[in-house]
Amino acid sequence: MHTQGIAQAAAAVRLLSMDAVQKANSGHPGLPMGCAELGVLVYGEILKHDPGDPGWIDRDRFVLSAGHGSMLLYSLLHLCGYDLALSELQSFRQLGSKTPGHPEYGLTVGVETTTGPLGQGISNAVGMAMAERMLAARFNTAQHTVIDHYTYVLAGDGDMMEGVSSEASSLAAHLGLGKLVVFYDSNRITIEGSTELAFTEDVRRRFDAYGWQTFDGDAYDPEQILGFVAEAKKDPHRPSLIVLHSVIGKGAPTLAGSHETHGAPLGEEEVRAAKRAMGVPEDSQFHVPTGAQEYFQGKREGWARAHTRWGEGFEAWASANPDKKAEWDRFFSPLDPGGLALPEFKEGEKMATRKASGTVLGALGAAVPNLVGGSADLAPSNNTYVKGLGDFQAGTPGGRNLHFGVREHGMGAICNGLVLHGGLRPYCGTFLVFSDYMRPAVRLAAIMGLPVIYVFTHDSVFVGEDGPTHQPVEHLAALRAIPNLVVLRPGDAQETAAAWKMALLRTAGPTALALTRQNLTVYAKDDPQWRENLRHGAYLVADSDGPPALVLVATGSEVNLALETKQALGAAGGKVRVVSMISRELFLDAPPEYRSHLLPPGGRRAVLEAGVSYGWGDIAGPEFVFIGVDRFGESAPAGKIAEHLGLNAAAAAAKLKPLLP
Repeated sequence: MHTQGIAQAAAAVRLLSMDAVQKANSGHPGLPMGCAELGVLVYGEILKHDPGDPGWIDRDRFVLSAGHGSMLLYSLLHLCGYDLALSELQSFRQLGSKTPGHPEYGLTVGVETTTGPLGQGISNAVGMAMAERMLAARFNTAQHTVIDHYTYVLAGDGDMMEGVSSEASSLAAHLGLGKLVVFYDSNRITIEGSTELAFTEDVRRRFDAYGWQTFDGDAYDPEQILGFVAEAKKDPHRPSLIVLHSVIGKGAPTLAGSHETHGAPLGEEEVRAAKRAMGVPEDSQFHVPTGAQEYFQGKREGWARAHTRWGEGFEAWASANPDKKAEWDRFFSPLDPGGLALPEFKEGEKMATRKASGTVLGALGAAVPNLVGGSADLAPSNNTYVKGLGDFQAGTPGGRNLHFGVREHGMGAICNGLVLHGGLRPYCGTFLVFSDYMRPAVRLAAIMGLPVIYVFTHDSVFVGEDGPTHQPVEHLAALRAIPNLVVLRPGDAQETAAAWKMALLRTAGPTALALTRQNLTVYAKDDPQWRENLRHGAYLVADSDGPPALVLVATGSEVNLALETKQALGAAGGKVRVVSMISRELFLDAPPEYRSHLLPPGGRRAVLEAGVSYGWGDIAGPEFVFIGVDRFGESAPAGKIAEHLGLNAAAAAAKLKPLLP
């Protein structure tokens, strides 16, 4: 271990972080300064990585869960030789720079996930460690190991307070994720002051109770830290928490240890004084000591050699295992739509779309070998369990059915980690009403463009007797408000199969499937190209006799209601067109001529959806009639609720008939 080089590199991290935050007049210098030595140890002595190939599949992952300390990560990536120029550090937090306030996946090379909302990063890391375990079980052989890496995390007090981290950490221990190592920066400071204000639990004992192996030490004792990591690696069955006691803002002459360093620049005088104490010219800017440069330059050849050795082993593995290599290529290549043989559903058949989804999943399990997923303890209701694929557990890492337990927060974040690792396509399920619990992770998936698939069942007041706590009304609108999330609400079993195909072929963002508890009739479709047109978000189900006097725009279970209403209108129903709008977002992005073809300008429009009316004016216009639920539901059988809320054909026809000539 090059002690002097580590010290010089840590000094460089402090200098770069101080200057970047001060120049931006914004940021969090405390964590980068307090964890500088740890960061250098991680990148210089612990990680298996190669700055020349940041996407190397068998690299170790490092997740800065305490994303506010982003200058720690940016400094280290720059010093290691990743494609992050000093000029980018000098543009910290500025428009167009690759060094935003919190790390952003896909923007900055070497950043493994978008962190900032505390607790999400450590939970993403659990998904990454799960992915490593799954892929190792799938591809490693007795003669060759092609997947064998660790996932490291730097988490802070805030991460430990957020509930999502508790959910994910509990599951990590149950699954025996021994290649997950978390460094806990215990500096005992938050924005408001000392953690004594609100956080006095013994975190180490909590993780002991989860079933982790835990260590406790000094953030400034490199030999001790490396010893902890070596000891952690000896136990392949338990994740490890390494509690490290640090000083926030270490190196700041008067502010070290103060909460004032957490989220504000040190100030010009404090920065100058810190540089004087470090023996650096106080007027220097973004200074990197020669010893720091030499330390990391001396590491690059070794990193590249390790990568080359892996590549040689991979080639030997591929030559000896052509079938596995072919499967590997499928796992790491875009999905072939021609290989998706979906089940057929007959017109007139009655089936809940959640059940149809389960049938489709059964077929996709065989067609898409890297499709993995499960539910937050609701698989029998969500129909997300695929028979014959086995369960992913500590002793059966080759299983593809995931059991998240009652942990929606953690489930969403873990699925993000599964995608971020690479090689897997995850889905996860719960009731639509509990999408609120997952919202932060769903939003981050949308920001990062991750193709996670959410199976949200029991999608309306027709949940029935469980009552308003379990009856979603505002949730479709809330999900549709998230940019880059596509919400698909299919109207029957046939549309459900098509929706799954749309979700699987989407690669640049997440998809939410909203599915019914109650049975729906598979209806005839006047548009012979409906499957193709569905990608525009809507299509013609039942046309009018001549130009429509009224267009009924319906989603999900209310397409059946719209068709029943058209029939209940009798002769007047001949002037009514029914459109199934599986996705408002896709329809708004459709070509204008297609939109005007389905919804002719100037005609009357009505919207039928068992949810709130919010947002429908963008499509239906200011004068539209709404048949839906702008209130909370009731506890009663579904039929009684429909009658009570006017969500049946008789009530709808009575409301719409005056609109017809």
